[in-house]
Amino acid sequence: MAAPSDSLGALSKPKPVPAQRLPGDLVVWLLVLAELLTFGILFASFAVTRVRERALFAAGQATLDLSSGAINTVLLVSASWCVARSVHAVRAGQSGPGARWLLGALAGGCGFLVLKTLEYVHKWNEGIDVAENSFYLLYVMLTGFHFLHAAVGCIIFAVLWGPTRRGAYGPGNCHALETGAVFWHMVDLLWMLLFPLVYVLR
Repeated sequence: MAAPSDSLGALSKPKPVPAQRLPGDLVVWLLVLAELLTFGILFASFAVTRVRERALFAAGQATLDLSSGAINTVLLVSASWCVARSVHAVRAGQSGPGARWLLGALAGGCGFLVLKTLEYVHKWNEGIDVAENSFYLLYVMLTGFHFLHAAVGCIIFAVLWGPTRRGAYGPGNCHALETGAVFWHMVDLLWMLLFPLVYVLR
C-alpha cells in the first residue's frame, strides 16, 4: 500500500500542458509569409505611385464600384467564418456539419470570383486595359493576383469537401482542413488591406 505522502504527491502533481502548435502545415505558413511580403511590395508600389500621380489615381478610383467591393468583402469574410466553423465542427467529430460549413465557404469564395469577373468584364467593355495608365496597371496586378489566390482557395475547398463529408477528418486528424483554412484566412486578410487601399482611400 502506498504511503499517504506518496498519494498526496500524486494528487498534487500538475498535469502536463499539451504543447501548442500552429494549425495547418508549416509549409503553408511559409507560403503565407512569402505571399504577404510579395503583396506588401505591391501595396507599397501602389501607395508611392498614388502620391506621385494624385489626379490620375483619383480619376481611376472614381471609376471603381465601391458597392461591388463591399459585397466582395462580405463574401470573403463569410467564407472565412464558414471555414472556421467547419474546422471547429470536424474537431468536435461532426463531419456532416463540417462538410456543410465547408460548402458554405466554397459558395462565398465562388461568389467573390463571379462578382470580380463581372467587374473585370465591365472594365474591359469600357475599353480599359492594363496599358491604360499606371493606376489600372497596379489595379489589375493587385486585384488579379488576389483573384488567383481566391481561385486556388476555392479549389482547395472543393478538394477537401469530399473527404470531409466522408468523415476522413476527425478530432485527431484535421490537419489538411486546418491548412486549407489558414490559406483562405490569408486571402481574406489580403483583401482587407487591398480593398481600402485601392477602392476606398482617396
